[in-house]
Amino acid sequence: MAGNGKNGTLRIGFIGAGGIVRQRHVPGLRQVPNVELAGVVNSSKESTARAAQEYGIKRQFESPEQLIQSDDIDAVWIGTQPYLHSKYTIAALEAGKHVFCQARMAMDYADARRMYDAWKKTNLTATICAPPHYMRGDRVIRRMLNEGFVGKPYNVNVRSYADAYHNPQAPVHWRQIGQISGVNTLDVGMMVEVVHRWLGYTRRVTAHALTLIGERPPAEVNQGQGSTKVERPDTLTVAAEMENGALLSGLWSSVAKFGADGNSIEIYGSDGTIRYQFGMDAPGSGKILAGKASDQALQEVSISDDEARPWTVESDFVEAVRQGKPDPEPSFWDGLKYMEFTEAVAKSAQDGRAVDLPFEKDLRA
Repeated sequence: MAGNGKNGTLRIGFIGAGGIVRQRHVPGLRQVPNVELAGVVNSSKESTARAAQEYGIKRQFESPEQLIQSDDIDAVWIGTQPYLHSKYTIAALEAGKHVFCQARMAMDYADARRMYDAWKKTNLTATICAPPHYMRGDRVIRRMLNEGFVGKPYNVNVRSYADAYHNPQAPVHWRQIGQISGVNTLDVGMMVEVVHRWLGYTRRVTAHALTLIGERPPAEVNQGQGSTKVERPDTLTVAAEMENGALLSGLWSSVAKFGADGNSIEIYGSDGTIRYQFGMDAPGSGKILAGKASDQALQEVSISDDEARPWTVESDFVEAVRQGKPDPEPSFWDGLKYMEFTEAVAKSAQDGRAVDLPFEKDLRA
């Protein structure tokens, strides 16, 4: 059974050490007291050795299974692509290890449900990487909504435009390959996790999606297969009825050149309006504008140092383990709900029909 670090050092083992793990999570964990980067296994022996040397990680493992079963590891940090998340999460939980899983929880709802069910059988801490988007003002938005600033919500608009895939000559990304990314599409799950946190869930989803650039040069991950087909949409529109009665309208695109400067989450209600404009300088930037129905215009809402919420996913996880908190935010339940929405979007777009939610009633009862 894993330790909790209360009386000693929390020993973390990494499965996958690329991208965000190397750029953000490892440096973040090195700032947390009494945390040991105790082990790593990457996609190859050579890349494992490079990660261990670069970050002073104590031990190199030959396989994820060996790391998971090691008595020298208390918590497993999963930084792989989505198709491996459930496999290693479930194995780690069954081995008595706490789990931090990278975002895009799973391949689909069923995959996420297996992770959730495995966690429910334990008293272990398990969480998914929180999105940095709109994090800084999160507490301010929640307070304003709890205080009834907007009254009854009428419309919720999400706009997430980017130009990451605008160049048709750019190689296909792993997020555009179904067997690696599953039903995950653009940053739908991350944006909806934010909406769920603030306003609750949806009960009916309708979506229309297009893949405007259907063929791309092969990516390194699938050169051996010779496939260049783009399997996930690069632009998407969603209309969803929320449980609170509001209409959620979502616009997503990865081929919108210069489109990101208009990104925001807007909440319109009977008594007022809140608009959180996404910051272009960094994910934690941006500003909140708000106004009551009686006001003449929206005014900027200050985010005080006391209310500002930093993106501290590494220390948040460690603190949850040490406090014995099994479900820090975003929990596996939060992940299951955004995977449910993501799959509903994919089904609606594919079948040309509305999809009712939840897939399973009274699941959390």
